[in-house]
Amino acid sequence: MGRRLLITGATGGLGLALVAAARARGDAVVATGRSVAAQGRIEGLGAHFVAADLAEPGTDLRALVRGCDSVIHAAALSASWGPPEAFKRINVTATAALLEAARAEGCDRFVFISSPSIFASFRDRIGIRAGDAPARPPLNAYARTKLAAETLALAANSAALATTAIRPRAIVGPDDQVLLPRLADLAGRRWIPMLRRGEALIELTDVRDAADAVLLAEDRIDRVAGQAVNVSGGRPRPVREVAAALAAALGRNPRLIDLPVGVGHGLAGVLETLARLTGRKTEPRLTRYSLATLAYSQTFDLEETAALIGYRPRYDGLAALLAAARGGRA
Repeated sequence: MGRRLLITGATGGLGLALVAAARARGDAVVATGRSVAAQGRIEGLGAHFVAADLAEPGTDLRALVRGCDSVIHAAALSASWGPPEAFKRINVTATAALLEAARAEGCDRFVFISSPSIFASFRDRIGIRAGDAPARPPLNAYARTKLAAETLALAANSAALATTAIRPRAIVGPDDQVLLPRLADLAGRRWIPMLRRGEALIELTDVRDAADAVLLAEDRIDRVAGQAVNVSGGRPRPVREVAAALAAALGRNPRLIDLPVGVGHGLAGVLETLARLTGRKTEPRLTRYSLATLAYSQTFDLEETAALIGYRPRYDGLAALLAAARGGRA
């Protein structure tokens, strides 16, 4: 017999996959999110949906957690640009409050969905292990607040409440509201800058693999209590290959232009400064964070992850990205 899970951020791409996977595993699921657009779909899976904004002071988090064995906290402000106070309120303050609610209601397990953005830096990082040092300082407010929230979650580990953090890399799938729109926008331009010749490696992760990893960690939390776990699709590919394949899938033919990384650094700095001075709300065309993700390799050591929770990716992340771009599923 399964457990009773609270899944936050259930209306996002990963959240929807988590609800489906947890129900298939036999768990009872309470799913929460700010949008009601996916309520019918979630309830069709047999989950109980509660519309809630975790960051609103009036939200009764203890009522959400009550009766649940585990919390999977996937809700977050996932963006590369925006007001720092908004990231702190949603990613840090709400996480701290949810941890407290889980403790108060006698919940046994808490799985925090963290982010590999904490490692983003201006150097190649190959085979990153879970205990490797994050970038100092983090490159944007998102990375900074996800690191702060992860630190809170892991520090809350105790005999009464086992906690862990999962860092899924570059999640893609049919409900992706984060990565695919950004990449599609890039592929839709007349030219795409290729920093360091587009040779930086990126590991795309099919959302089904990400959901499997999260549930494995929840199930085997005794092995990872108080620890973080790195997750990816395990098939690193050059940025140039991913960009060309996505453009072709979208029926576009942008020019891939080599841009010296030094020029990119300077341009990102200027664009970020102008955006702050003008109060711009939308992300500049190039930021220091996007430069780091496009110009420098980041891959994970999945042998460590396999040893910890038994995770092995089953799907090809690039195939999932291209299928989502065409409006289907790989």
